[in-house]
Amino acid sequence: MFNDIGPLEVVTLIVLAVLVFGPDKLPKLIQDVTRTIRKIREFSDSAKQDIRQELGPEFKDFEFDDLNPKTFIRKQLDNDELGLKEIRNGFDLKKEMAEVTDAVHSRESESSSSSSSGSSGVSIDMTKKPEIAREERPPYDADAT
Repeated sequence: MFNDIGPLEVVTLIVLAVLVFGPDKLPKLIQDVTRTIRKIREFSDSAKQDIRQELGPEFKDFEFDDLNPKTFIRKQLDNDELGLKEIRNGFDLKKEMAEVTDAVHSRESESSSSSSSGSSGVSIDMTKKPEIAREERPPYDADAT
């Protein structure tokens, strides 16, 4: 429950508790808090037992942790009936990305070789921005504004 609290935070909480409640009332307060937590756990366990009894024998393998969506989905995906493990093991992301990269590079080389062998003999570099003289105003597009 409190896995992310470090030792410095624990010491700070203890010091604050001593300052706020005082050393005389602190042991009584700790007893009251632990008693309350114990009662809440007992109530929760009895409620779970009542629900299991009411559901009947067909839900004997029912787990309340399955009500958490993450746990439910993880449990269903780990189930081997669907064959997802075989699909997951057969898929290599690095290999797929390398194939896509090779396909893109081969298309680029094909398009550059076909454009350079055109009739005009002039190749246009689409990656460069057109240069505009400093005195010239950039083109204005009335429809874009």
